[in-house]
Amino acid sequence: MTENKRNSFNPITVLRFSIGVIYLWFGVLKLFYGLSPAEQIASQTIHQLTFGFLPDHVAINSLALWECTLGIMLILCKYMKVVLLMMFIHMAFTFTPFIFFPHQTFMHLPYDFTLLGQYIMKNIIIISSGMVLWQQYVKGTPMYYASPLSEQK
Repeated sequence: MTENKRNSFNPITVLRFSIGVIYLWFGVLKLFYGLSPAEQIASQTIHQLTFGFLPDHVAINSLALWECTLGIMLILCKYMKVVLLMMFIHMAFTFTPFIFFPHQTFMHLPYDFTLLGQYIMKNIIIISSGMVLWQQYVKGTPMYYASPLSEQK
């Protein structure tokens, strides 16, 4: 992909940039105690995944840095293969509260989500977007939507 094509204002760029902003925003919120609505469930989940060996404040700060790094790299369009792999790994772990804490994610199993469950389920959109970005930046598959908006008819 040429540098000119990469920097063109097109839907793929908008998609990459918007996911980057979301990651950066959510990551920054986790850096400040009490600001992130996902802080408690993230802390509980990491506690379960690490069998309590990782102190909660270290876990949240590590997650915050992971998310901020992903956000910045997506915005800058750097190391896309590594960034997207990191994103897919992160996304896989965001669904673990359904296993560890079903009482917090469902009002009635398996169809009636709590607000937290809905918050987690929206990650399907991020995963789908990541698959589109993978096709564009890693596989180099040409897409109609990768052309600048002004060129589309």
